[in-house]
Amino acid sequence: MKKLYFIIIQLLVSFTLFAQIKLINTETSNIKWTGREITTKIHYGSLKFLDGNISISENEVKGEVIVNMESLNVEDLTGGSKQRLEGHLKSDDFFSVDKHKTAKLEIVSSEKQGDIFMINGILTIKDISHPIKFNLDTQNNKATAKLAFDRSKYNVKFRSGNFFENLGDKLILDDIDLEVELYF
Repeated sequence: MKKLYFIIIQLLVSFTLFAQIKLINTETSNIKWTGREITTKIHYGSLKFLDGNISISENEVKGEVIVNMESLNVEDLTGGSKQRLEGHLKSDDFFSVDKHKTAKLEIVSSEKQGDIFMINGILTIKDISHPIKFNLDTQNNKATAKLAFDRSKYNVKFRSGNFFENLGDKLILDDIDLEVELYF
């Protein structure tokens, strides 16, 4: 039994020495999102984090971040147009923010490839979870990633070609691009 305790203590000490658990600075960390229509019309904006932590070792990254969906902000419009689009994106047509105030990304495994990590994660939006892969670049007190997710997988149907036919120039593309900056 003493040997088992000794092994557990050694593992904990090794993990503590070689992995750094970093809390996300929710004030400075951010997500920039971009959505596109088939006509090449683009809308973009930002989201803030509610909470999160990342464990970074020399060969592995693990952790979880929680996004505050109520912080959804449209940055390409102003005035009434901005308010209308933000309201529409928060409505049941899109992300149902009243019912689903947060989204979550859990990093379940990673593989170091040169100076970056290839991340395998689980993205949860509207309580629907799907695997997602992306590259994460970590440097000192910052991590950055560019990724995309298919909104139709999360029951975001409005003007989606996966749910409706004959949308013509009203089609909104399903992939939403994200640029993530995490500051610790």
